[in-house]
Amino acid sequence: MLTFFLVSGGSLWLFVEFVLSLLEKMQTQEILRILRLPELGDLGQFFHSLSATTLDSGGARRSVIGSGPQLLTHYYDDARTMYQVFRRGLSISGDGPCLGFRKPKQPYQWLSYQEVADRAEFLGSGLLQHNCKACTDQFIGVFAQNRPEWIIAELACYTYSMVVVPLYDTLGPGAIRYIINTADISTVIVDKPQKAVLLLEHVERKETPGLKLIILMDPFEEALKERGQKCGVVIKSMQAMEDCGQENHHAPVPPQPDDLSIVCFTSGTTGNPKGAMLTHGNVVADFSGFLKVTESQWAPTCADVHISYLPLAHMFERMVQSVVYCHGGRVGFFQGDIRLLSDDMKSLCPTIFPVVPRLLNRMYDKIFSQANTPLKRWLLEFAAKRKQAEVRSGIIRNDSIWDELFFNKIQASLGGCVRMIVTGAAPASPTVLGFLRAALGCQVYEGYGQTECTAGCTFTTPGDWTSGHVGAPLPCNHIKLVDVEELNYWACKGEGEICVRGPNVFKGYLKDPDRTKEALDSDGWLHTGDIGKWLPAGTLKVIDRKKHIFKLAQGEYVAPEKIENIYIRSQPVAQIYVHGDSLKAFLVGIVVPDPEVMPSWAQKRGIEGTYADLCTNKDLKKAILEDMVRLGKESGLHSFEQVKAIHIHSDMFSVQNGLLTPTLKAKRPELREYFKKQIEELYSISM
Repeated sequence: MLTFFLVSGGSLWLFVEFVLSLLEKMQTQEILRILRLPELGDLGQFFHSLSATTLDSGGARRSVIGSGPQLLTHYYDDARTMYQVFRRGLSISGDGPCLGFRKPKQPYQWLSYQEVADRAEFLGSGLLQHNCKACTDQFIGVFAQNRPEWIIAELACYTYSMVVVPLYDTLGPGAIRYIINTADISTVIVDKPQKAVLLLEHVERKETPGLKLIILMDPFEEALKERGQKCGVVIKSMQAMEDCGQENHHAPVPPQPDDLSIVCFTSGTTGNPKGAMLTHGNVVADFSGFLKVTESQWAPTCADVHISYLPLAHMFERMVQSVVYCHGGRVGFFQGDIRLLSDDMKSLCPTIFPVVPRLLNRMYDKIFSQANTPLKRWLLEFAAKRKQAEVRSGIIRNDSIWDELFFNKIQASLGGCVRMIVTGAAPASPTVLGFLRAALGCQVYEGYGQTECTAGCTFTTPGDWTSGHVGAPLPCNHIKLVDVEELNYWACKGEGEICVRGPNVFKGYLKDPDRTKEALDSDGWLHTGDIGKWLPAGTLKVIDRKKHIFKLAQGEYVAPEKIENIYIRSQPVAQIYVHGDSLKAFLVGIVVPDPEVMPSWAQKRGIEGTYADLCTNKDLKKAILEDMVRLGKESGLHSFEQVKAIHIHSDMFSVQNGLLTPTLKAKRPELREYFKKQIEELYSISM
């Protein structure tokens, strides 16, 4: 057979591909026959023939998953508030391990569920002894990096019906001052003395007169306490507060589902941050929708482990953790340095891994950068195609021949136990998502939402492992599209602004009725500002952004984020900012190349040099621009939507340098100001 195949013009590799694919198919078809499932060729069609949504008389769509027309408010009868969620986990875990932390090169240490519950009651009782009230009018600030004490502080608030208000460094001092005053925060729990100093400086300048108590997780010197006394602020350690509460214990005052649980201030890209008011019922409804959608494929248990590194000040991370606590699972916190995340994962061996698309892109780029010869790259792509064919047929596994040969090392770098990855916060590349679904051998879900609908409002339907969309509505909300006349999007054509309504939608912005009216209409629909399109299977694709549109000099409307999402697929491009001006006739861009990918990409084009040298090379800049324009044409961009000139910048946009929000979205006004000189030069050169 081999001789015949080679003589007839085939190659050895093609013969190997033919035989292996035949063996794979025979094996899998036999399994499917035993299980009486549709055959491989039919399984993808089977899922695509299903519509993930049903349409009501008003044009809104809802999930087909659920019981009847009623929207889902909770999954478990004994878990309708965040306090009850934790108590349920305590009960079913048998007082198992709950919160984990580690020191460098040490194994994880664990606090049990009962230890966490007790410490939360002691801390909450201590707060009551220091003039805090057990009610939803009492707002407590938490200003810390992810760590066990963050969760203890949060649970302390829930135990006594108080409201959590997260603060985070990247908001900037002006925003922190604004939040403390807007939320009337008298007590802030912080992790490090430096943050206490920052808060004291506001008080000393008489900018936050209402702040009276700062509680520190880490040790601090007596001088800090004395500095606080001088301006009327009591500074105490968290341990001292817990000791006080243990001596003066108060019975819990649990909240109700309609009570406020958290005011989550979104950093936004313009103006003061907005405080999204979320109830216990909002949070429970949202994660219940996730549980309902995934129940056929994934049942969380006490054995599940979650790695916590995404900011707890944002709802995406908090939603994932809520699911874990509700089922008695464990949450292990990273050491605080993202560069050590891989080491933390190898030690923790998480089963649940929430990510943002930027991290997925980095994983993808690193994998392919290590395939540094044409043969290695061909083999990697070939193996991925074989596994992607399985994924499209509904088979997700990590024990195939391709895993043994290529992907087990990738899986081991994440701890080797991951069985679910959830991505959100920004659009994920279909190419990257498709590859990683195959390479990681686990379920990879993509969701879409925003703080104002708690976290998510759409989610991948199990079995539909296609890419290029954000899934169908969750069972806890309806979604409809409304006309956006200025961008020529019409609901009758299945396109328009995405609007959400349901028990996961927030109650409004704290003390901000004007912006609340902009977001919530009189019928309770949340207007997201994103443009969506319904696909034939009932899934939603986010195609544009309403809020960041502008006109060029000729009057054409441009949505820069749509263009950026196309250009980011250029292999050497790690980050891009597209800029336009109503006084100018064309667009320009700021490009940050990928330091791992660009050198080899440049070398193939005969351009040598260090990363710094390449960033100033005019020939390379021209090649990158040409590749971006090529992608733009392939994606159907109009000529006025293509950038005409770019500036190469060598340093990444980041949270630390103020150019990204904590959820890694571009801060457009800051980028515009930061690159003002370069933008002016691009326009002057290109005129």
